[in-house]
Amino acid sequence: MTENWTKEWESRVVNGVYPLRRYLGRSRHSVVFLTEFKAQNLSQAAIKIMPAIPALAEAQLEQWNTAAALSHPHLIRLLDAGRCQLGGHNFLFVVMDHAEQNLAQILPVRPLTPDEVRDIMPATLDVLAYLHGKNLVQGGLKPSNFLVVDDQLKLASDTIRPTGARTASIAKASLYDPPESKKGSLSTAGDMWGLGITLVEALTQTPPAWSRDSTDRVALPAHLAPEYLDTVTRCLNRDPAQRPSAAELLAPFKPGPPAMPPTAEAPAAPPSAEAPMTPSSAEVPAPSAFTAPPVITEPSSAAPTKKNSYNTRFLLASIAVGIVALGAVWTAVRLWHSHAAAEQSPSIPSEPPPADSPPAAEENPKANPGATPPTVLHQEIPEVSHHARASIRGVIKIAVRVTVDRTGNVVAATLDNRGSSKYFARNALAAAKKWKFAEDHDRPSRVWLLAFEFTPADTTADATEER
Repeated sequence: MTENWTKEWESRVVNGVYPLRRYLGRSRHSVVFLTEFKAQNLSQAAIKIMPAIPALAEAQLEQWNTAAALSHPHLIRLLDAGRCQLGGHNFLFVVMDHAEQNLAQILPVRPLTPDEVRDIMPATLDVLAYLHGKNLVQGGLKPSNFLVVDDQLKLASDTIRPTGARTASIAKASLYDPPESKKGSLSTAGDMWGLGITLVEALTQTPPAWSRDSTDRVALPAHLAPEYLDTVTRCLNRDPAQRPSAAELLAPFKPGPPAMPPTAEAPAAPPSAEAPMTPSSAEVPAPSAFTAPPVITEPSSAAPTKKNSYNTRFLLASIAVGIVALGAVWTAVRLWHSHAAAEQSPSIPSEPPPADSPPAAEENPKANPGATPPTVLHQEIPEVSHHARASIRGVIKIAVRVTVDRTGNVVAATLDNRGSSKYFARNALAAAKKWKFAEDHDRPSRVWLLAFEFTPADTTADATEER
């Protein structure tokens, strides 16, 4: 594919349905444009276009149709696929969800922290376990195929193939393809190799160098986070039979069953001096390459167990909160009675009450009192994920113009300054619609300009009424 084609195509329409609005990127064998998908009222979608090679075209379309029938919260949806002609040449196309960002765009700026990698691992492994359970492989695990849609990690699905499928294609083997790929077939172990290479690159910004013609072990960077060393080493074993499965790596992230209380028939023995009490096996997680995060992305295969665990924790937390609340009420009542008795007792001289101290300001990390005019009754600060905030360099400024009715409610909101990120602009626009202003029945409507600033530390907002 030539660079001139991408420039010429930007204003064309594929099959009279998909306008090529903006060039997004390309590989050695395909090009991607921003388009729309009116069938589902999607104003933004992505369309990938690649040459229709006669010997491979039908198999490629069949594979896309198979992937389109899959349903997983961490897989990019395939919306349509088919054939088209552009510039007198035959092509295949596939329409899919549009991603705001991918890992390959982040890594040139900074590596991921070990905690960030730990956050994305459950979703990644769950997708792979889901596909492998259906005798499918992702087939292209690399940073550019780790995508973000609506602040949620998703893996590319246009590369999905059946296990055992031939690897013959117009794409050359890359360092993300396992050593056995030269034999010409895809396997689930090949996905684990791609995962291992991607983990190294995500943590160090540089993939490990290795030779397809050598049998030596892959040399790993000395500064690779030690908690990932074992898992990466296993994923990059040149023997595919020795690599771990996705389900095996996912297991430590799944919560175990809650510990059962001792029964009346078998009371728990008190600890003795000779045998100090130790935590139960249910309280001590098994050692693994990863430490499960406090909140685990819900894998489709573990939904019932996860739901029960969440319900148990929620019930225990509710009981604890209730006990604390009852204790606080009981203490308050005792203090009130003691104070009333002191005032009514003639034997105890009354003393002048101490000067009232100003009430402590309610802690609200979202509030920005210095920038809020008194006519603003409520300001909604956009919610920003940890991953998105960590990607900020400097300050991202978003301005939203809102129309306010007589009662102080926002009835319309438009972006006045989109800033440099669609993600932050979308969140700022959604938050602006929830602002509340003082009533003004003398005017049918008012216009305010809300200025949001996103930094790596926090988010602030300022409001100015336009006259």
